[in-house]
Amino acid sequence: MVFGSNTFIQISRHMKIAESDLIINPDGSIYHLKLLPEDVAETIITVGDPDRVGEVSKYFDNVELKKGKREFLTHTGFVGKKRVTVLSTGIGTDNIDIVFNELDALANIDFAKREVKKQLTSLNIIRIGTSGAVQCDIPIGTILASSYGLGLDALMNYYLIDLADDEQSLLGDIESHFNHLTNIHPYLIAASEVLLDTIGKDLPRGITVTAPGFYAPQGRRVRAKNAVPDFVELVSSFKSNQHRITNLEMETAGIYALAKALGHKALSVNAILASRVKYEFSKEPDKVVENAIKLVLERI
Repeated sequence: MVFGSNTFIQISRHMKIAESDLIINPDGSIYHLKLLPEDVAETIITVGDPDRVGEVSKYFDNVELKKGKREFLTHTGFVGKKRVTVLSTGIGTDNIDIVFNELDALANIDFAKREVKKQLTSLNIIRIGTSGAVQCDIPIGTILASSYGLGLDALMNYYLIDLADDEQSLLGDIESHFNHLTNIHPYLIAASEVLLDTIGKDLPRGITVTAPGFYAPQGRRVRAKNAVPDFVELVSSFKSNQHRITNLEMETAGIYALAKALGHKALSVNAILASRVKYEFSKEPDKVVENAIKLVLERI
């Protein structure tokens, strides 16, 4: 069993982490990301697509490092005087599980001793990703900040974290709204208030649904039959006081949940490329993503 953040840290500080639990490559790098602790800045931008890493780092004043393995491509450099890492995660919360645990290990575990460091580092992690809107008043081209991540995937069945009062209350309303979907057990985590009020200042906000797939899990119909045929209508109709679901994607809730479990700050910035309620897709998707990249880098 994996414990919540405080318990996990307390236990880990008094024991060595097994070689089979934390795999370190012969060159001293972390297993999947193939990064050394000194390769990673405390401010990290995550993107899904490895090709998008270069679209971010081209705006760096200089790039000091480029490394890659599998879908995990990393560039580290400087924006002005701030050191920044941009890292591709690939698609889905299964990859987020790998990336966030390994980023945390790089920051907070002494690889030589295989022990948690006495002084912990809280990373600032900003996702720049693409998404589809489920509300008519959110036009294609919008840059939206996720105030909460609502996970419909299974990742958080394997971690325990303590929810704040606002998260617990809002999750209760969401569970009531989705109660007829007996096989889905949603989880809900808030964005970092610090990052929401700085990187996300003046951006439209809303609850972002993280689905475990791109097609039927997001209500798309191609050939296979959907078990939840009215999925988009279901998510778009949710309201609780000022809160509503605004968009669908595949990573945000996992990012928010693991950031909270591990003591990091996270914000998801969404480039809206599709209107799921108007059945439209952007004619200039690259331009929308570029606008999101520029906005984040200007505010970072």
